[in-house]
Amino acid sequence: MNLNNMSEFKDVDLNPEYIDGVDVDLAVKNSVLFSKVEDEVYIILDKEKMIDGFNLLSKLDIDFPIAFLDSDSYQRLYHKFLEIKTDKDLSSTIDEDSESELMEDEASLSEFLKNSSDILTSEESAPIIKFVNSLFYQAVKKGASDIHIEVHEKRGAVRFRVDGVLVKHVDLDKNIISLVISRIKVISNLDISEKRIPQDGRTQIKIAGKGLDIRVSVLPTYYGERVVMRILMESDDIPTLEHLGFSKDLTYDFEKLLEHAHGMILVTGPTGSGKSTTLHTFLQLVATPDKNIITVEDPVEYKADNINQIQVNTKTGLTFSAGLRSILRQDPDIVMVGEIRDKETAEISIQAALTGHLMLSTLHTNNTAAAITRLVDMGVDDFLISSSLLGVLSQRLVRKLCSCKEPDKLPQEIVDEFVLDPYTPIFKPKGCKECNFTGYTGRQAVGELLLMDDEVKHMLKDKMTDFEIRESMRKKGMKLIHEQLLDLLIAGDTSLKEVIRVGLKD
Repeated sequence: MNLNNMSEFKDVDLNPEYIDGVDVDLAVKNSVLFSKVEDEVYIILDKEKMIDGFNLLSKLDIDFPIAFLDSDSYQRLYHKFLEIKTDKDLSSTIDEDSESELMEDEASLSEFLKNSSDILTSEESAPIIKFVNSLFYQAVKKGASDIHIEVHEKRGAVRFRVDGVLVKHVDLDKNIISLVISRIKVISNLDISEKRIPQDGRTQIKIAGKGLDIRVSVLPTYYGERVVMRILMESDDIPTLEHLGFSKDLTYDFEKLLEHAHGMILVTGPTGSGKSTTLHTFLQLVATPDKNIITVEDPVEYKADNINQIQVNTKTGLTFSAGLRSILRQDPDIVMVGEIRDKETAEISIQAALTGHLMLSTLHTNNTAAAITRLVDMGVDDFLISSSLLGVLSQRLVRKLCSCKEPDKLPQEIVDEFVLDPYTPIFKPKGCKECNFTGYTGRQAVGELLLMDDEVKHMLKDKMTDFEIRESMRKKGMKLIHEQLLDLLIAGDTSLKEVIRVGLKD
């Protein structure tokens, strides 16, 4: 240990190192951490607790250089050590024989969450309870939309979906994962003894005074059960039309479309492209006290006070089509159907649009023109589509680069394929404490809007393909999604890897 050669690092994201012969618990207790920086192991000390650190080091027979970190970087590394320590503590105190004993605490956990106790102020001592609570807290803090808990042959893992991409949160022992899943089952009113079939449930939590609904899905896999929890949003979380990130021209066209008293507006795109968020933004734009707005969704992802929402329940026969039939007897002005999945739902939706209702819905297609041909494939007559459809929006969500971005260069194949200047400056992610070392902060929507004008109606009547319809609209000025993705890349707002992931070559 050389006290004359001490280094200092700033804005780094380090990982814990294990040193033979060093007790991790004792080291963490004395604020002595270990990590590799550029393949060299360093002793990492806390500036504010140097005395404790040097006292411990004087008793250890180790010889590594010493380094100090800025406060944020040190706290990140310290918390990673704490996670390892917690995992170790849980592993040593919990084994399969003690599982039934710990199951007795489930009632208290269920009661704890059902009574809307704030998980940040809870003093509950059960380690699994604390761990489950911390998962919810960390997910909300990091802006995650989903929590994935999965088990593999030897270990389990928890991952968060942040800005549409899964990020590992922590690795855990398999026994601990099974107990965590049991806790989640209890608070979601699921059967903890049933591990052979999929189960779906819901729970509610309260974090820092804010209530959140959690949708829970449990699925048996080869090595055990995996859980995905979707964090459902409140009406306060619904962005405004401007905050979605669409271009000003598109935003203006949306506002014009939503002025119609009747007709159908479709939003298309793959899973996770923000379709539901866009629809709820549209609904908030038209929601006034003189309008009766009813939705049928699966699931209800945004709870809104000014609209009436119905949750699909196939077990009781409440499907999209059944819910939609009932809605139309409730004197609605505006109807939103979460997704058109079959011919029956499509036909009822179109009839509703033709009989004086503004109808909003989604379809799983990759572009605008494909939505029209999808309706035709479902068996809907051409003239009904022409009479009812107002417009189709196809959209994607693109992660935006953090300000820590660094220069990149265009590969030759992209230059050739899209006829670009090879010297066009572009950027790639780097990672810093502001973006949690992902290189990205937030997402932006991009979309193409196909308006059902006379030309499109004639093309539909002439049985033209979706490619021909889309190409014709592009020549008329409709900006395609891949063109907008290129604009974002060239403007330095996102990276090449991201635009390819989102659909540059679709």
